[in-house]
Amino acid sequence: MCCDRMTDTPPDLPNTTRDTILGGRVTLHQPRRGHRVGHDAILLAALAPDDTRHLVDLGTGVGAAGLAVLARLPGASAHLVEIDSPTAALARENVAANGVAERCAVVEGDVLRLARPGGPAEPAPDAADLVIANPPFNARAAHQTSPDARRATAHMADGDTLQGWVLAAYRCLAPAGRLALILRPEDLTPLLAALAGRFGAAELLPVHPAPGADAVRLLVRAIKGRRTPPVIRPGLVLADAAGRPSPEAETILRDGTALR
Repeated sequence: MCCDRMTDTPPDLPNTTRDTILGGRVTLHQPRRGHRVGHDAILLAALAPDDTRHLVDLGTGVGAAGLAVLARLPGASAHLVEIDSPTAALARENVAANGVAERCAVVEGDVLRLARPGGPAEPAPDAADLVIANPPFNARAAHQTSPDARRATAHMADGDTLQGWVLAAYRCLAPAGRLALILRPEDLTPLLAALAGRFGAAELLPVHPAPGADAVRLLVRAIKGRRTPPVIRPGLVLADAAGRPSPEAETILRDGTALR
């Protein structure tokens, strides 16, 4: 349900493939091996409200989530932040390939630097009305590091990394701006600690692979400066017992509709 098709390697981009998502509405150049776009990016994009004007996509990778939002919201603009130089270069290719260069900029840099005083000037602080992010989700102590260094950078977290990403989002957002995250369920405790005193009105939506199965992802929305307690929403089930995509998952992953 994620990538619609894969073509041959583009001659000017060796070791990559050209894929489409959302029924062909978004074109993505991405590495042939290593970290590739999956359901997470599309689910994250579905958290963007329809009234989004300017978003920041932290740890964008090749730009899938941010570009999926822009495909749905032609009036929105975006900054896509990526630390890995070759991946950031692919994100720029994808911005151009999707014809959104006038309203989308790729910023090469470390998300954690955005959380520090005197951090980068771009994206501008206190300016975005939405930040989306898929933070690194594996603690190094609990998981074997991938031999692919770029894949490891995308997936491995150290210590207070999640708190740093939340702080970076806080810096980027205007007052009452909205944060949208996709996480592993085991990250719930550190997430709530990171949100405390900064974000409130958190909505937690579990994602289940099948009926009766434990959640494999947690979708999170929160608002900067609010103090309202969190709520747990009904979960999203990706497939039925026979493995067929659920109607709600199909509309999100194939058609790019928003989660309400």
